[in-house]
Amino acid sequence: MLNKAILMGRLTKDPELRTTNSGIPVTSFSLAVDRQYSKDKEKETDFLDIVCWQARAEFVCKHFTKGQQMAVEGRIQQRKWQDKTGATRYAVEVIAESVHFAGYKKDESNGGQGEEYYNGESYAYSDFDPFVEDVAA
Repeated sequence: MLNKAILMGRLTKDPELRTTNSGIPVTSFSLAVDRQYSKDKEKETDFLDIVCWQARAEFVCKHFTKGQQMAVEGRIQQRKWQDKTGATRYAVEVIAESVHFAGYKKDESNGGQGEEYYNGESYAYSDFDPFVEDVAA
């Protein structure tokens, strides 16, 4: 069986760190991902729910903000629960196994204003990669 999602998009709001009743850090956020489209169609965007757990959640909340471009690798998972009225509800989410900065980063030295620049390095957090991953060619 194979369950792998690879997405790149922009955060729709700042991620917020929460903890479960047992003290496990978690964050969930929406990623705006553009769909490919043909010349005669308008661009369409999907807003996909992403969930990060433990150190990955802390990393995302510390280093990512609204509008920033992010690449996510993970698995698709369906969650099922009963609401207050007893109706069964479903949610489909991507459980992030790794997250990466993507694209450009605003120049922080002048309050995020002005030109954008590429930071020249890729920082990522995943179970399989070191905290900082140098991908300069």
